[in-house]
Amino acid sequence: MADKANGSTATTPTASHTTNPFEALAKPRRPRAHKRSATGFIPDGPKRLNEIFPGEEKAWKDALKSNEQQLTNDVKDVNAQISRHVEFTLSRQPFNVDELAMYQASALSVRDKLVHNWNKTQTAHTEKKVKRVYYFSLEFLLGRAYDNALLNLDIKQSYDESLKQLGFSLEDVLDVERDMGLGNGGLGRLAACYLDSTSTCGIPAWGYTLRYSNGIFKQVLSSKGDQVEIPDPWLESGNPFEVPRLDAAVEIKLYGQASRGENGKAGTWTGGTDILAVPYDIPIPGFRATATNTVRAWRSRGKVSFDLAAFNAGAYDAAVREAEEAETITRVLYPSENHEAGKTLRLKQQYFWTAASLHDICRRFRKLREPWSAFPDYVAVQLNDTHPTLAIPELLRILVDEEGQEWDEAWSIVRRTFFYTCHTLMPEALETWSVDLVGWLLPRHLQIIYDINFHFLADVERKFPGDRARLARMSLIEEGSPKRVRMSHLAVIGSHKVNGVAELHSELVQSQLFPDFVEYLGRDHFTNVTNGITARRWLYQCNPALSTLITKALGSEHWVTHLDELKKLQKFAKNEAFKKEWAAAKQVNRNRLCDYIESTTELKVNRKALIDIQVKRIHEYKRQSLNILGVIYRYLQLKKMSPEERKRVVPRLSVFGGKAAPGYYMAKLTIRLITAVSKVLNADEEIREFLNVAFLADYSVSLAEILIPASDISEHISTAGTEASGTSNMKFLLNGGLLLGTVDGANVELGQAAGEENCFFFGVLEPDVRELRLRHQAGQAQYPPQLLEVVDALRSGQFSAGEGDLFEPLLSTIFNGDFYLLSDDFLSYLEAQKMVDAAFVDTSSWVEKCINTTACMGRFSSDRAVQQYAEEIWNVEPVDISQ
Repeated sequence: MADKANGSTATTPTASHTTNPFEALAKPRRPRAHKRSATGFIPDGPKRLNEIFPGEEKAWKDALKSNEQQLTNDVKDVNAQISRHVEFTLSRQPFNVDELAMYQASALSVRDKLVHNWNKTQTAHTEKKVKRVYYFSLEFLLGRAYDNALLNLDIKQSYDESLKQLGFSLEDVLDVERDMGLGNGGLGRLAACYLDSTSTCGIPAWGYTLRYSNGIFKQVLSSKGDQVEIPDPWLESGNPFEVPRLDAAVEIKLYGQASRGENGKAGTWTGGTDILAVPYDIPIPGFRATATNTVRAWRSRGKVSFDLAAFNAGAYDAAVREAEEAETITRVLYPSENHEAGKTLRLKQQYFWTAASLHDICRRFRKLREPWSAFPDYVAVQLNDTHPTLAIPELLRILVDEEGQEWDEAWSIVRRTFFYTCHTLMPEALETWSVDLVGWLLPRHLQIIYDINFHFLADVERKFPGDRARLARMSLIEEGSPKRVRMSHLAVIGSHKVNGVAELHSELVQSQLFPDFVEYLGRDHFTNVTNGITARRWLYQCNPALSTLITKALGSEHWVTHLDELKKLQKFAKNEAFKKEWAAAKQVNRNRLCDYIESTTELKVNRKALIDIQVKRIHEYKRQSLNILGVIYRYLQLKKMSPEERKRVVPRLSVFGGKAAPGYYMAKLTIRLITAVSKVLNADEEIREFLNVAFLADYSVSLAEILIPASDISEHISTAGTEASGTSNMKFLLNGGLLLGTVDGANVELGQAAGEENCFFFGVLEPDVRELRLRHQAGQAQYPPQLLEVVDALRSGQFSAGEGDLFEPLLSTIFNGDFYLLSDDFLSYLEAQKMVDAAFVDTSSWVEKCINTTACMGRFSSDRAVQQYAEEIWNVEPVDISQ
């Protein structure tokens, strides 16, 4: 074999050329990775296989072709693929295969097909030297992968028939899969939709996150209705859709000592603790496409897994303490910040994840043998919220300390590489970290942040001389006790573009959150990309009854990747036969939800009731409390009616779901209120035919797939100016549910698209919010009698088994400042609910509204969103994998 690295033509003898048959085995078959050269390039391993072993190319090609031939979708071949995994991967025999084993074996056979496409994709991206997008998100709420893969690969029918022949039901096998515990809310589900769309649209992308072994937590309800958090060991039976890369672990340093270099030269970071980051890859398939991108999730592990000396000395706990402390980093998503240990762990998570991911990106870039100045030509890193902001000083550290780049050139590279998506409008939600904590955990990074701040403020001073207040507002360091690092400020100045996630939100980001930075950086630095969702999961997969009807009406499945084609449904909106089919599809989904409620709770529901759903993270600004106060008012009015009057009322099933952060007292009290009200209403024999309340515990992607297709209306009722965008609103409307909401976030654009005649808007507008809050602070608020009637019922103990003060902390937020303006919006909320009832009675008109709503959802596709990112922000081109 020729050694092309040094020009030598010497050949390495093979076993057939030697007298000693073990001589070849004693020598490395492949050249080791080269040391760093004078030019700073690291070839990092061997070249392409056919360049190194040309004589073996045919054997490899024949073997790979044979593998491909075994991956056909013929039912007989699928049977063989599954049985092969049963016997050789699971080491089982047919008489010892239960549904879990069949799920694992059949899922592994599907993964084989994904990996085949995945390898083709990565090879094409490498050969063509494409620019890649790296999406950094602390959450990827992927949900279940099996059904999604079957649909995207167009093999569901084959697997359905195969499992029948092998004695199983596909539906039962699908139900075995656990939701991946890699996310919690809209942030993570957005990331999942975007990775799906990058694959479908052919955009080269990697997602980076952490592999949480216990998710966030599993939510259960106590006998009193309180949220109780228990571990969610979603990996206890393994995850067949992940590929461990145990040989690609990365060392990550924490703690230690740091020193600056002179005049911006390389600094040092020594000592401290080293932790291993082990990657696990999850293939993300495109819809009916070869392109398959990746989510790489990092697991933490101790560099020393077992201290034998300590063990032999009898210190058994100490022998494994270092490994256990390291593994804690990736045990749980969002550890509580109510104590210092939790804050430290969160910061560790953020650095561990971003440092490992950048190491991976830089390793991939070095293979290109390009100068570091070309780094932004091949790499675009999207920061999904402020969680990954430490990537900015980390890349600067790599460039200056490890690669010998001058400070100004390194900072230019950094600013052309990163892009920041802001997901909040509340200043208190913008992440900050104690300077002392950052300095203790990441001493070199604190120095770099101070250096960035020094150069940045010097430039601000040149542009706005003498404006000391401006310097204080814009500084990366917030003065106080303790001093804090403002991560959002660092993200803004360290990124090439900053985007909001809805038109209204993006305007408020500029005018409310970062007005000083708009003046300094210019409006071109800020832009908008309205969020989107993937129709593959959120209509085609979760709602087969409706998606089948849509495909039948439009004549093909082309709409699944071209969502604008739904506009053609408008011509069917007045077609009575089509409306009957639409209503029938809705009833299928309603029945499925009702079956779920009755099987998981003690509630017997009215299957003809209007289904009103609010499911999302429990938070004061999302105002689940406004919803449940409205339910109480409805109940009190029903109690006043005669039996004949009640029969004229539209029956209502109000469904809630969502998790409260473990340390968020007010959110957990809101759950207790909802469950307390549900117990009273559902036990009231006079009322339960007309009004039911269900809180469905442990809200997840798989539960959302049942809830969303069944809704008649969904509530998105945040205080105006507090919700960045929302994406669950898009999912509900895509499935023909109507919107009840405030003029906030993406509700504004959804209303414009669907037509306000098909939505139910209420509440104060964002420009009026500040004045109303000032009135409350001045004690000038007025409380409507309808709200006071509800408050009196709560204080009487009617919904708390006689404990009149149980919900007083929640009520006090209304009468002491009412920051989220429940009292101001209560009457208009009740009025909107009356409008819903009046519209629902006219079944034909209601279905017409639903059809027109779905027809107008094309703009809210995640395909549109990632294409906009690719063209306007990332400057990334789609890649044709077939060429």
